[in-house]
Amino acid sequence: MELAYYSDYAVRLVNSEDPARGKDTLTSVEAVRDLFGANQSAARRATESDVTRFRSVRARLRAVFEAADDGDETLAVDLLNSLLLEFPVSPQISGHDFRDDDGRPLWHMHLADHPSNATTGYAAIAAMGLAFHLTEYGVDRLGLCEAAPCRNAYLDTSTNRSRRYCSDRCATRANVAAYRARKRLEATRPESTGRTADSAQSATAHGER
Repeated sequence: MELAYYSDYAVRLVNSEDPARGKDTLTSVEAVRDLFGANQSAARRATESDVTRFRSVRARLRAVFEAADDGDETLAVDLLNSLLLEFPVSPQISGHDFRDDDGRPLWHMHLADHPSNATTGYAAIAAMGLAFHLTEYGVDRLGLCEAAPCRNAYLDTSTNRSRRYCSDRCATRANVAAYRARKRLEATRPESTGRTADSAQSATAHGER
């Protein structure tokens, strides 16, 4: 499993809350377990106590995205480093599940998961994955959706660093809003231009008298 995969852990956790709309799906131990995805062995360790702990880590991860989105690279790195120090990982070389044409293991880096509780394990994976993404692709590849009021986190993997929205749905919504705004502006221009022309003609007429 590539380390880049683990950065999705951070995105999933951050996006479990929608501050602008006052929504929060992280309200039960089942919601915590869902965040682990296919890693069900780690998910089974989650207890009710992890709900509060997960929310605390979520706030700190969102702060990393906010700093990156504001262009404050140093702050983003400092915040992420504090998470890495608090939640260290144990990298291991693994070859399970993946084989080449000759049946030999395809060796890859794997983050060993032996924490004292579910929050510790998840936070370590999320922070390490985000750190890998940041150092490999740049701080500006961490973003927050520009489709107001959505502020979901996303990782920009586009070739030209052009991503601005967390999903196709938000991109479409933003494009429709921009189109409607242009149409409203265009609708007011003829009326404004007409009034300007009438004013100019009136001023000319007064001047000739």
